[in-house]
Formats: sequence, structure tokens, C-alpha cells
Amino acid sequence: MRAMIMNEIAGPLEITETPRLQPPAGGVVVDVRATGICRSDWHAWAGHDDIALPHVPGHELAGVIASVGTGVTRWAVGDRVTVPFVCGCGACEWCASGNAQVCPHQQQPGFTHWGSFAEQVALHAADTNLVAIPDAVSFEAAAALGCRFATAFRALTARARVVADEWVVIVGAGGVGLSAVMIAKSLGAQVVVVDRSTEALEAARELGADQVVVADGSSIADQIHQLTGGGAHVSVDAVGSEQTCADAIYSLRRLGRHVQIGLLPTETGLSGVPMAHAIAWELALLGSHGMAASDYPAMLELIASDALRPQALIERTVSLDEAAQLLPKLVSASPAGITVIDPRR
Repeated sequence: MRAMIMNEIAGPLEITETPRLQPPAGGVVVDVRATGICRSDWHAWAGHDDIALPHVPGHELAGVIASVGTGVTRWAVGDRVTVPFVCGCGACEWCASGNAQVCPHQQQPGFTHWGSFAEQVALHAADTNLVAIPDAVSFEAAAALGCRFATAFRALTARARVVADEWVVIVGAGGVGLSAVMIAKSLGAQVVVVDRSTEALEAARELGADQVVVADGSSIADQIHQLTGGGAHVSVDAVGSEQTCADAIYSLRRLGRHVQIGLLPTETGLSGVPMAHAIAWELALLGSHGMAASDYPAMLELIASDALRPQALIERTVSLDEAAQLLPKLVSASPAGITVIDPRR
């Protein structure tokens, strides 16, 4: 099979032939039909995650089961499936309670083992982690769910618990930010989007954002407070930097809720957050780390009914060769949506 191989941290990515995969016990091998390029993949390439070389990135995927390992009872060759980027072990208390996204023994394709920037990917604990793709949902739309859309869905519905007429400020209008716009509007919220890219902000407007703010160095928080009459009820950092995190938190009104989606990697593992302000204003600071497979059905029903349209977020589809050139540049790019790889191209 063809795969994108990473032989060194922050080095060139090579497209090469590798042996076809065998399913692990309790797992499956999936023929990849679509896989998204995400900023989290860039973090792995840049060395912000503990990965073993050589490595294949990629964690947002959809495809068809090619082979099934021993012990799998719910799935068969030919099934159309996707998977959360956090795969639980299926045996711990967290998986049993439907919270595989915080499983202490979790595996993540593209991080803990070879991922989906290839014609095939191996997935573990299939009976716990795989999600059937309805016939009405395309492989491309399903691939967009694995990290960004599903994370945004759970962040707004289960973590922040957004309700109608609340103001939601979303900092960053990439794939996860635009997903959050679509989901927040479906919940009846009023949405402000912040980004440095006017193209990304225009995409946010097309998805229903009520207000947009250009991140040009001026006080973002002051602008948000004026636009919302005292600050947002909910803020989302969909980028993951000390500055964007602080901008989102300072944009809140008193008793507001902040959800951190964007990763905040540092050498020490500690990140600067304005805690004094959070204490004084009694803000709730929430993390959101994907969504377990058990929570997918409600989201998929909304997608199948056309109430949510993740496919509208797909900006372009590229080959593995094109993706190898795009991934190292992702940190400085401002894509207005989601880029999907078709490994067969």
C-alpha cells in the first residue's frame, strides 16, 4: 500500500510503498477512502507528541473494512465505518460509562500508532470504537467528523451546554472553528468569529456567523464586549495558543464558560491562562478532547437529516503527494475549511 512516511521530526514526508496491514486482535484494517488534514497532524510532525519513527500521520478517517481480527463481533468486511480520533480500550470504567475520549489506555491513529495518511489503517478495540456511516453520509463528510466536527459538537452540546440566544465567540475559523459556527447556529446561539484571515471570516459569515472580528492586534475582548452587550456567554479557542486562549477568556461576560479545543503545547506541559481573571469573574474553564463513538448516533442523525452539513466545510480534496507538501506548512496557513486526502488519487 502507499503511505506517507515521516522518518524524522519536522523533516520531509515521503510517499512510499509499505506492506499491507494485518488486523490486531479485537481490531480491524480499514481501506481509507477519505482522511482529513488537521492542525493536530502538524503538531505530531513538529514533534509536540511522543511518536515512534518511522511514522504515518493521520487521525480523521472514513473507509471500508478490509479485514477483521479475532474477537470482533459487531463488524464485517465491507462495512462503511469511521472512528473517533481517541480510541478507548473498551475495558476500563471510562469506556464502560461512555467516556472513551478520556480512556487512560486510549490509542490514537496517527499518534500512538500508524495513522490514516495511507491506503490502509489498523484500528483497535473495534467493537467499542467503530461507528457505522449511514448511506446518506459520504466518506468525505464522515472523515470530517473524526476530530474537528465531533470535537466541536461535544464541546458546545455536552461541555459548554450552549442554549438558544446565548452569545458564543469562536476564536479561529479553520476546520474546527467553522464546525463550531455551524453547530452553535443549529443550537440557536448568536455567534461572533475571530480570525486573522478575511477569507476564513467570509466562510464563517456564509455559515451563519452574526458578527466577525479581524484579529489585527487591536483589543479583541473590547470589540466582543461591545458587540455582545457585555461579553459572550461561551467562548471557544479553536486555535490553541496562549494569545488565542487569553483572547477567548477575556471575551467572556461574568460567569461565562470557556471551552479549550485547540492544543496548547509547551516544553513544560504548562500553558499560560489568565486564572486571576477567571477567579474574579467566576468563569468556568473546560477542556474538550474529542467525542466517544457512543455519542455519534445523535450527531449522525442530524447530518443524515441535513440539519448539520459537515460536507459544506470541505474546501478541497488532495492526493497523498499533495498532502506531503501541505502538512509542514499548516501552522502558517489559514485554510477556510477542511482539506481531505483521497489516498487512491
